[in-house]
Amino acid sequence: MNLFQRYKKLKECGVIALNKRNGDFILPLNRRSLFPLVDDKTLTKKLALGAGLNVPKLYGILNTQYELRHLDGILEGHESFAIKPARGSGGNGILVIKRKYADRYYKVDGSVYSLADIKYHCSKIISGMYSLGGLPDKAIVEACVEFDPVFSHISYQGVPDIRIIVFHGVPVMAMVRLPTKESDGKANLHQGALGVGVDIATGKTVHAVWKNESITEHPDTLHSLIDFQVPHWDVLLYQAAQATELTGLGYVGVDMVLDKNLGPLILELNARPGLAIQIANFRGLEPRLKYVEENYKNLKTIEDRVAFAKRSFAYSFGNHYGVQS
Repeated sequence: MNLFQRYKKLKECGVIALNKRNGDFILPLNRRSLFPLVDDKTLTKKLALGAGLNVPKLYGILNTQYELRHLDGILEGHESFAIKPARGSGGNGILVIKRKYADRYYKVDGSVYSLADIKYHCSKIISGMYSLGGLPDKAIVEACVEFDPVFSHISYQGVPDIRIIVFHGVPVMAMVRLPTKESDGKANLHQGALGVGVDIATGKTVHAVWKNESITEHPDTLHSLIDFQVPHWDVLLYQAAQATELTGLGYVGVDMVLDKNLGPLILELNARPGLAIQIANFRGLEPRLKYVEENYKNLKTIEDRVAFAKRSFAYSFGNHYGVQS
């Protein structure tokens, strides 16, 4: 099946585009007044902690250029850490330091930073260079995730993450985003990471894409991307459904990581999750969203919603909820 035939097949089985996502799902269900709860990672982190969900440990927040003088104190005693914009998107502006030697800081690819370099990076974050709308921002300094080594054969250097789309509290589609050499170790599809669809019912990978092309092996490690079991799958589904209850939003993307010591961690929530997850799964969202709309009022608990998702959206049910690959 060539690329054109694949896209035609996806269209036939209910792939939604940007306008339909916005008009039919985001505008009716995601009130604009609630967006700050997910657009600002500091607020999201506070909500998650209040609900007992695990998040990467916070080391400090730099709110103004003046506060940059405190950065060396925040970093004291930490060999590894991540710095990210509170209102960033698409992985832009994230700096991950894996180790320190003497007065030098090293990224996983061996790039070297001085304290002055890191302060300059934080200064750019605060100025709004990476924020939504270019508005002034805050620099978050937090613990560096120690990714679960189970991903080592299918990820290049950086930390993979798991995106789960949740609709009316029901997980409807999921993918793993895997860093590559091209993506500079970041799990960002636009920067060259892989998108790998995950069967909601089993937590096993079922289909993979790189730059919108179907693939079966990681381009850097050459290991198979198919039929990989994502650990802690039931916990990931439960926490994704639970996290969406914190915001009042009805259509949310939940981004999570697996830390080798702490297990599943909530990274962020997204009120406008992208649509590439459909290509990664080779399945359309529309049939699943409609099915949830018909049934969600009968699902009273998180356990009900997760069980419904696993029962309804198994990957093998291609004729009803997607396409056969």
